[in-house]
Amino acid sequence: MRSIFGIAPLVIGSLVGCLAAPLAQAATPLAAAFAQAWARQPAALAEGERQRAVSAQSAAADRWTPAPGSLELGLRSDRFNRNQGASEVDVGVAIPLWLPGERNGAQALAAAAEGALAGRQAALRLQLAQALRDAWWQWQLSQNEAVLANGREAAARRLRDDVARRYQAGDLARADLNQAEGALAQARAAQAEARAGAAQAGYRLESLTGLPAAEEPPVAEPEPLAPAGEHAVLSDLQGRGEVARRNAELARVQSRANPELTIATRRDKPASDALNEQTWVLGVRIPFGGGPRHDARIAQANAEAIEAAATLERERERLVRAAALAQVQVDAARAQLAAAEQRARVAGENRGFYDKSFRLGESDLPTRLRIEAEAVEAERALMRARIGLAQGISQWRQSLGLLPE
Repeated sequence: MRSIFGIAPLVIGSLVGCLAAPLAQAATPLAAAFAQAWARQPAALAEGERQRAVSAQSAAADRWTPAPGSLELGLRSDRFNRNQGASEVDVGVAIPLWLPGERNGAQALAAAAEGALAGRQAALRLQLAQALRDAWWQWQLSQNEAVLANGREAAARRLRDDVARRYQAGDLARADLNQAEGALAQARAAQAEARAGAAQAGYRLESLTGLPAAEEPPVAEPEPLAPAGEHAVLSDLQGRGEVARRNAELARVQSRANPELTIATRRDKPASDALNEQTWVLGVRIPFGGGPRHDARIAQANAEAIEAAATLERERERLVRAAALAQVQVDAARAQLAAAEQRARVAGENRGFYDKSFRLGESDLPTRLRIEAEAVEAERALMRARIGLAQGISQWRQSLGLLPE
């Protein structure tokens, strides 16, 4: 990856000027980065197996029996005691039976689990989008900070060289040269700090996408027109709540272990010279039910359902407030950008005036350094305001549950 630190300061306008372009775009580099980041997520890699699991759960609920049947075999013989040829052979099949209402409850639980999986995946996507948006705009900010730091260092170096020439000619004092040297050292320190910040931000972005942080223009996402469907967080909570409710209903039905239908046959031979006698058995095994264990399971399932419902309501309220706050912050960011643009324009004009005045000897070096510092800070504020507006739009979309576009 070529270094961002060799970019001329004039590139700032082309970098951040993209934010002023129309926001209705087909896709942004952020959307491509999100697709790459999601493909690396463990949840995305395991999504196929989770889908297989819920499909298998649904298939199990559609079966005629709650569990596979079992084969029973038995053999009795007097070979090791009397040895008169007596023997008994038992062969039977035990078939579990659904409790009344259990099969319908299991089918409803399987359907709820399938919906909960879709909600969970959507919530995980949105969670990744938040992390990526934070890392993405921090990376954009760090790139522009580095560009500004390079420009500040170059301007401080030119000023130091100019002051050095005038000091050698006797036009300026040694104190002026020291001030110019100090300003250059400060600019170089800020440049090194900006480089470290860019490296850290790039590492954070790379850890999400798995690719080196490329130099992408800070293109803003399109502003949201309206929420698109159910919020992913609410879908996740609704899915969890539905699973908890269905689980509670199934727990009420499963008051005992499943009964079993037994079909067996016995072949009995009393002695070696006797004829075989065969009998058939049709039986039902009904376990006892109820008790503290069943009560505990119902109470636990009810508690999870109540908690899920309450969490859903609180989260719905929070998301409404978060969306309203994000929209207010975007409006404030626009106002800040307008003020920053005006400040940068005035500071740029003053920089030109005082640069010419200093070269003509009409103003002193401290004033020239102060005007330069104000111009640099105005440029920095403008850059931050532009990035801040784009980041605010991203956060607004995040609050509405919209993925990067």
